[in-house]
Amino acid sequence: MSHNPNSIRTPLARVRGLGAAKSGTGHFWMQRLTAVANIPLTFAMVVIVVMLAKLDYAGARALVANPLVGILLIAFLVSALLHMRLGMQVIIEDYVHEEGKKIVLILLNTFFAVLMGLASIYAILRIGFGS
Repeated sequence: MSHNPNSIRTPLARVRGLGAAKSGTGHFWMQRLTAVANIPLTFAMVVIVVMLAKLDYAGARALVANPLVGILLIAFLVSALLHMRLGMQVIIEDYVHEEGKKIVLILLNTFFAVLMGLASIYAILRIGFGS
């Protein structure tokens, strides 16, 4: 491996072979994709919440049981939670410098997003299928 005199890598990084992890592009695009998806989904969510605010309990259950509303709620949850997880991961990676803490926080961030998603989707499906 020849040394490029214009490289900004340190000699230690060259010896260790450290460089880009090659996963940043996918992470970047997933964040952008979920951000774009969140625009119409958030608008739909606001409309649904306004409609829910005007209904009694039975009416609210009937609205959430509507297949289109249920699908929009689930799509919003998946997109928003994925976007949140990715954003928090970037914050953790940028501002937590101790490797052990960083790994624990990234795991907790992922577990939180998955748990919130599963609980929310379960509730929507339960209402949607009339249980």
